[in-house]
Order: sequence, then structure tokens, then C-alpha cells
Amino acid sequence: MPGSPATMKTRKKNDKKAEIEDLGGVLGGSGAIGIGIRHRPEELATLAAKTRFTRKEIQMIYRGFKQECPTGYVDEDAFKHIFSQFFPQGDASQYAHYVFNTIKHKQTSGRINFEEFLTILSNISRGTVEDKLQWVFGLYDLDGDGLISKDEMLDVVGSIYEMLGRYTTPQIIEPHVAAREHVDRIFHLIDANKDGFVTIDELVQWCSKDEHLLRSFDTLDTVL
Repeated sequence: MPGSPATMKTRKKNDKKAEIEDLGGVLGGSGAIGIGIRHRPEELATLAAKTRFTRKEIQMIYRGFKQECPTGYVDEDAFKHIFSQFFPQGDASQYAHYVFNTIKHKQTSGRINFEEFLTILSNISRGTVEDKLQWVFGLYDLDGDGLISKDEMLDVVGSIYEMLGRYTTPQIIEPHVAAREHVDRIFHLIDANKDGFVTIDELVQWCSKDEHLLRSFDTLDTVL
């Protein structure tokens, strides 16, 4: 039989407390690294409301996050270490640097917390095509001036080839040569007004014409 209203209220408070502790209560144990300050994430319900992940998915993501980042923060070196585990066949450090910059672009501390990590992951994996294109544009716009130059595109594409390493088909012996050929082939197609720069509007217009490319954005969705 259900308990009294007071008992039910206490039970709900305990359930909520358990959810919070599942996220924040185990941060920064004896093995904490880096600066002694530890970040306690927001409540689970708040994170679920702010992102496109369910509570269960957030709990799963957080378990992996806190294992690598027990202080609740991740800096660029830690991010590169995590990223490299997904691409052991090549050198992912430079691409990880560019990706990390898209996450911390509003930060001055050089570190990101779990909420920031979860938000960008939500936008990339579960966001709209517009969300994903905005992220892609930010990835290539290295200096943040709202324009992608050919050199910026070459730097990022080159880092992708370096990251993929021997898993490219056919295998690429000289990644930077292949990157330059790739950029030479497509940059002028995206740069509609031929001014030597790509804007977000030009990127959206070019991508919208390629159904295969648009479908490929669905593969960014994270299955948890």
C-alpha cells in the first residue's frame, strides 16, 4: 500500500538525492588529478532538460567522464588522451586540439566541465542538421573570424588524414599531400562567390545539395 503523503515526499527527496549522488557524489576520489578544485555537476533532471539525452544516457556518459576526469574538469591534454583511444591507428592529437577548441571557445580557464562536454556532445550527436553544420563550421574556422580560409581547411583536413592513419582506403602514404589534393578539389566548389573564403551560408548551401552528405550527419548520433 502506498505510504502517507509525508512518507511519499521523503521517498521522492531520497530518490532525487540518489540521482544527484550518482552524478556528483563520486567526483575526485583519492586518485584525483590536476587542480584540487572539484566540479559538482548539475542535477540529473536539469541536464536532461538542457540536452537531448535521457537520464539513463547521461548517467552512462558521466561514468565514463568521471573515470577519465575525476576532478570534474577536462583540459586539452586529458581530452587528447581520451580522443586518441578511439583512433589508435593514427595520430589524433592535432584533430583533438581543433575539436577541443570548439568546446572551450567561450572558456578562459582552458578546461571544460561535464555540463559543457555534455552540451556539445548533445548538439553534435542529437542536434539538428543546422546544429551540426554550425559545429562543423566552428571546427574549420580556426581563428573564429566567421570565415574559413583555404589554409584553415587544409590544416583541419590534414589532421583528419593524420588521425585516420592506415585505416584510409586506399592507404595514404603522405597524408598532407592527400589533404591538399582534397582541399584543392572542393574548396572552390564551396566558395560560391570566389572570394577565397567560405562563410556559414556557403557551407550550408553546398551541404544542402548533397543528400549523401546530409544523411552522413545521422551517423553522428550516439547509440548508448
